[in-house]
Amino acid sequence: MKNMTLKNIAQAVDGTLHMEGVPFGVSLDLVEALGVVHDSRQVENGFIFLATPGERVDGHSFIDSAFEKGALGVVCEKAPENPKGAYILVKDSFQALKDMAEFYLSGLEVKVVGITGSVGKTSTKEFVSSVLSKRFRVQKTEGNFNNEVGLPLTVLKIREDCEVAVLEMGISNFGEMGRLSKIAKPDICVITNIGQCHLENLGTRDGILKAKSEIFDYMKENAGICLNGNDDKLAAITEVKGIKPLFFGIGSMYDVYADDYQNKGLYGSSVMIHIRTGKEQADFRADIPLPGGHMVYNALAAAAVGTLLGLDADQISRGIREVEPVGGRSHIIHGERFTVIDDCYNANPVSMKAALDLLTMSDLAASPRRVAILGDMFELGADRNELHAEVGRYAGNLDIHVLVCVGALSKSMYDAAVLMGNTGRKVYYFADKDAMICELEGILRDGDTVLIKASHGMHFEEVVACLCA
Repeated sequence: MKNMTLKNIAQAVDGTLHMEGVPFGVSLDLVEALGVVHDSRQVENGFIFLATPGERVDGHSFIDSAFEKGALGVVCEKAPENPKGAYILVKDSFQALKDMAEFYLSGLEVKVVGITGSVGKTSTKEFVSSVLSKRFRVQKTEGNFNNEVGLPLTVLKIREDCEVAVLEMGISNFGEMGRLSKIAKPDICVITNIGQCHLENLGTRDGILKAKSEIFDYMKENAGICLNGNDDKLAAITEVKGIKPLFFGIGSMYDVYADDYQNKGLYGSSVMIHIRTGKEQADFRADIPLPGGHMVYNALAAAAVGTLLGLDADQISRGIREVEPVGGRSHIIHGERFTVIDDCYNANPVSMKAALDLLTMSDLAASPRRVAILGDMFELGADRNELHAEVGRYAGNLDIHVLVCVGALSKSMYDAAVLMGNTGRKVYYFADKDAMICELEGILRDGDTVLIKASHGMHFEEVVACLCA
């Protein structure tokens, strides 16, 4: 890892380097770390182990184990009693993690694409990464490593041969995005939309816009900005620090736009993409392999980023066509008994409605019943009951044969759906996931297409596993 010597790390994290545990005659002055981890099980020879305190497990208990595995050094808040190697003593290990990542990234020659928004961050990350990989060596955020712990850990996995890093940036409160921006210092900022996530902390959509806009705080000079023009809050942004945003959306008034939408149901869609950004002019058909009309926006965001980084129409089109699904996000699983739409990673009212729309695209000739298993949506603030009821009413207006509502908050969803009065639809309510799983065998039929969606804290991946077993 470039520049990541113990001495440099100590300076970057404002820590004190202690070498008394290093055998006499061993010099570590010019040795660069081979990796940084905060899980002692992942320590390898030459790695830095970051010991962090936790509610259940204190990483300081595993310092000796890290040295036994060949750790180059340890960053910790509490000095080891009998150190077996070099360690850097800091006041706050989590702050040290962020400081390390910021220092490390500043020494790399890599373009950074930062992606945030209320809905679609991960899918957009996948589209952008797939497109950019047609020209560059790309590293991207793995899984859900997008917060103040995950993002710096992602940064510390970037290697010198990487040309573009695509970083997902997620928050739940004010100030967090500014701290992430300070680490990432994006060359290109992408905001997918301003929805209704984290209302408990951010209050309103204007609050969400303010919090998400902190991504601009530390962006590079002359950075690129890509915004969804169909989002009313984002459309009102005319410039940021003298930079005019590049807008993508449905409608010829945008810099990158789509039309001639062809719906292929659960097999995706096809659109014409038009690029009109100054000297850049292109028109091409893009086949989007992931289902749902909302995926068009993800493809457009990728086209916008690709345009800013000099990709041509063929490279952008191939990247969109070759994007792969991510588990928990509109992932279609064709099992022996059911077709499962695995969209259980997270949920808010906007994404719930989009997922329900996707369910209605399933072919009734191949799958005679559409079933929606929906769970609680968290962090919606004071209006949480009404927002759940809104989803229930929305589901009640769709051609869905079975609706299953799960969780304390989803009782409002259930009540609203029942009041719709559709006698041809069966509506069930369960207070918790385990109770629902016990009854699934009597609710579902072979051949059903089943949507599974809820906030991540509901752990509906267990429901997916149950149906795909």
